[in-house]
Amino acid sequence: MNIIGIIVFCIGFGVVSSFYAEKVRVVVDFFVALDKIVMELMLSVMWFSPFGITSLICGSLLELDDIWIAAGAMSKYVLTILVGLLIHSFITIPALYVVITRKNPIKIFRCMRQAGAVAMGTASSGAALPLSISGMEEEGGIDERVTRFVLPFGANVNMDGCALYEAVAVIFIAQINQVQLRADQIITISITSTIASLGLNAVPAGLVSILLILSTVGLPTTEVPLLFAVDWLLDRIRTALNVIGDGFAASVVEYSLKKHMKDCSPLPTSDIVA
Repeated sequence: MNIIGIIVFCIGFGVVSSFYAEKVRVVVDFFVALDKIVMELMLSVMWFSPFGITSLICGSLLELDDIWIAAGAMSKYVLTILVGLLIHSFITIPALYVVITRKNPIKIFRCMRQAGAVAMGTASSGAALPLSISGMEEEGGIDERVTRFVLPFGANVNMDGCALYEAVAVIFIAQINQVQLRADQIITISITSTIASLGLNAVPAGLVSILLILSTVGLPTTEVPLLFAVDWLLDRIRTALNVIGDGFAASVVEYSLKKHMKDCSPLPTSDIVA
């Protein structure tokens, strides 16, 4: 299946449709209704997911020749993702923040500590959004015009932790199947992981996009159930780090637009969400 072709077509279809808003209203309403129906079906299926996931994991374990070798491989897989997430969130992002703003990044970590804790507990950046906004406004002193736009936008778009996780997961599955990835396949995995992570909602959904990426590079999906065994932990960690990254983004945006915002009127009180 040509997944990238489908994604490009859908993006083009949406862009062209936006130029004919009234003429294609029926088509837009159809897709909006279809999205709601599919989401309701998915939520219904989620009630049975504990039984289904347990069955998938048990089936995958029974097919393994040596469970201890698999356990060792899974341990290395988890360690690789954790190290990558920690380097990205505690070295790369703070370093860029210091270079751009010349400010102490520790303050952002303090402002986002409650939001990060909620994100880790719920595995949802959307659930942590109110705390992200209040933390950056009250403790960080960030202009509400920035937080009310950047943080909700980041909760749905800033999924760099998911992109890293998905890329490592796909490469891990390739190694399990003893598939030697070519340079072009690795580039495809990186690009597709980034695109797929941007399309994720602010709810736990990382494993869904892994199936898409595997199909794109022609890898089997039979080992995906093994990832369920550790995804509950990795999902919470990467979500918390995504949320903290949103705080850095809001601070950088305010720093970049500070001079322009002085000339603009403040946000009306009636528009502020309680």
